[in-house]
Amino acid sequence: MRLPNIDEVYVPEAKLSGYLLALDHASGRSKALFLNNLGFRKDQPGVLRRALLQHAADNAVSSVQVTPFGVKYLIEGEISGLTGTAAAIRSVWFVETGERGPRFVTAYPLRGTQR
Repeated sequence: MRLPNIDEVYVPEAKLSGYLLALDHASGRSKALFLNNLGFRKDQPGVLRRALLQHAADNAVSSVQVTPFGVKYLIEGEISGLTGTAAAIRSVWFVETGERGPRFVTAYPLRGTQR
């Protein structure tokens, strides 16, 4: 199964530049270090956005969880970095009840996967 309605995804820029790529964010710092090692930078959140969309398009959904608020989708697979390296990540997407388009929630590395 693939992420439904991938052509309608919403990836908040603040989630990327203010959290995942923010070296000064208390809980996002480790993710930012990981993503920086792959070549992603805070001043270019669109590059990470495109890579996350490609990750979602290239990989099957690994888990689906139905909640009272909507459906959560987990996707595991490689993301290609700008440095020529790739690493396995898990991305999390959520489709709220009554909505069609998935909203990006977060992404994080799977242990021991950078190559």
